Amino acid sequence: MSENRTGEVVSAFLLGGIIGAALGILLAPASGRETREKVCDWMDETKEKTKEKLEKLEEEIKRRKEQLVKH
Repeated sequence: MSENRTGEVVSAFLLGGIIGAALGILLAPASGRETREKVCDWMDETKEKTKEKLEKLEEEIKRRKEQLVKH
C-alpha cells in the first residue's frame, strides 16, 4: 500500500469516527454531563486506537522500505 493510499485510509477512519460520534451525541437521550463524559471517553479511546494504528502503519512502512532497499 502506498503512503498516499495509507493516509487516505487513516483519514477515512478518523472521519468515520467523528461522524459517528456526532450522530451519537445528537441522537442520545442523555443529560449534558453524561454526554460530555461519553464524548471524552470516546475521544480517549479513539486517540489510543489511532495511535496504535499509526504505530503499526509506521512499522509496516519501515518493513516495506527495508524490503525495497534489499532488492
